[in-house]
Amino acid sequence: MKTILVVEDEETISRVLTVYLKHEGFEVLQAFDGETAIKRFNEHSPNLVLLDVMLPDRDGWSILQEIRQNSSCPVIMLTALGDIDYRLKGLNQGADDYITKPFIGEEVIARVNAVLRRSANVLESENTKQYGSLCINLDSHVVKINGESVVLTPKDLSLLLFLATRPNRTFTRQNLIDQVWGLDYDGSERAVDLAIKRIRQALATWPESQGEIRTLRGLGYQFCVYEK
Repeated sequence: MKTILVVEDEETISRVLTVYLKHEGFEVLQAFDGETAIKRFNEHSPNLVLLDVMLPDRDGWSILQEIRQNSSCPVIMLTALGDIDYRLKGLNQGADDYITKPFIGEEVIARVNAVLRRSANVLESENTKQYGSLCINLDSHVVKINGESVVLTPKDLSLLLFLATRPNRTFTRQNLIDQVWGLDYDGSERAVDLAIKRIRQALATWPESQGEIRTLRGLGYQFCVYEK
């Protein structure tokens, strides 16, 4: 049974979400403020977090940042703010999806299931890929540079694994969306650019002499390896 942490200060909305999630077989934890959210996250290690942006003691962005410091747990942002800038902010900071209020329960369930599928749909192999100081274990999905672990969101990890197991091949944004985000994804191709940006930041200590994720203007992206 997967556990969902619902962080929402409006009790009515939290109660509705809890009912829908439990009906789908999820175990649900509730938090009505940021500090409680972090405490329950650390205590219970949920499989996914539904995180409201506007909370009484701190905003959802700061909670997302704190989660991302040590965890790749999927996070879906909940907010009444529908402006594209807020969507991009959430995705750029490591959110896995973004749901604007008001929403219907069935939509939330569909998005939760989609994000959980994507986080589980990482490529597995029987070996480890070593690109200079970059080591990727395709069984445990652990990424390390010079022995230091690299923290990535499930979606970003899936994208890196997809590219790293196909070095020196070029993929369009649509190719990557189909393979990593899935055919049910109905968002913008901009999500690929943001994910690549986060991966590059996470791999900042990987020497450029050994490899890089290259942008081929007008074509797409390529995981280039210069030294194995």
